[in-house]
Amino acid sequence: MHVFELTRKLIEIESITPNERAIGDFLFDHLQKLAGSHHGIVERMPVEEGRDNVFVYFDEPVVVLSTHMDTVPPFVPFREDEEHIWGRGACDTKGIIAAMIAAAESLLATRARRFGLLFVVGEERNSAGAQVAAKNPRGSKFLINGEPTENKLALGSKGALRYEIISHGRMAHSAYPELGDSAIEKLLNALDRIRKVPQPVDALLGPGTLNIGTISGGRAPNVIPDYAQAEIFVRVVGDAAVLRRDIAAAASPDAVAQEILFIPAIRLGAVDGFATTVVAFTTDIPAFKGAWGEPFLLGPGSIHLAHTSEERIPKTQLLEAVPLFRSLVERLLLGGNR
Repeated sequence: MHVFELTRKLIEIESITPNERAIGDFLFDHLQKLAGSHHGIVERMPVEEGRDNVFVYFDEPVVVLSTHMDTVPPFVPFREDEEHIWGRGACDTKGIIAAMIAAAESLLATRARRFGLLFVVGEERNSAGAQVAAKNPRGSKFLINGEPTENKLALGSKGALRYEIISHGRMAHSAYPELGDSAIEKLLNALDRIRKVPQPVDALLGPGTLNIGTISGGRAPNVIPDYAQAEIFVRVVGDAAVLRRDIAAAASPDAVAQEILFIPAIRLGAVDGFATTVVAFTTDIPAFKGAWGEPFLLGPGSIHLAHTSEERIPKTQLLEAVPLFRSLVERLLLGGNR
């Protein structure tokens, strides 16, 4: 199946986290045919009910190509023009899945072996699939993780620190605010201080950034609110110990900062002859904890279009990605050249 056709089919399957069953079934069936033709083995790696990683390999793998099956909401239907394939997951990461499979087919056509493909669930929320995979290593020495890097090897990526900021108050009739204690006003005060927490700057990764992603709370316009909550997301560039301390201190005494997720920033390797970049987003790589080998980060598409209503991937980059993935696998099978 041509890389464009496979990308189209994958986009048409809604796979918003945690609804990965349908795309997992499709990939299992597709890879089962590839494994059957080339004496490979394909298996499901259970993560939780209805959610499985899918892994195919051709002899004991030295190199594994991996990316995630899930997408962010909302579902955006497939469409196409002369230059791009559009839709949710086009670049993050269904086009990448298609390019990896096409690269695998090309490698197998030359009788290359000792590599695999691993497609995981849950990257967009908590890296659940990568965490399970980290507990089930298969001896590989190198992991090529796929994310939209415009076909450049990423030398590093920022980490992630996510909090729920929670404030409690006391309800009262809004005509008598002195009888209540507004949780929303307390939350806003806490968020104002949190926004002023200094973000570290790294020579390679640049500055850390903070985003207030959601705010909720209150009962009705004429009720003093007794509860309010916000979710914040920090792109981490260095040691997070001081940042954690400062965020907790800034939230107090009006709110409590409850840590939900932490993924450290990472440095990655280069390979001679491959263009390089640095990315600000977070990947599954830290969740693998090195269990699947030394990581590399590469893939077609622009992160600037991922998670947007205009998500798309250039057809030229999809075509370029296939020999790039193949070349990187071949180099790493020989031990790399860095």
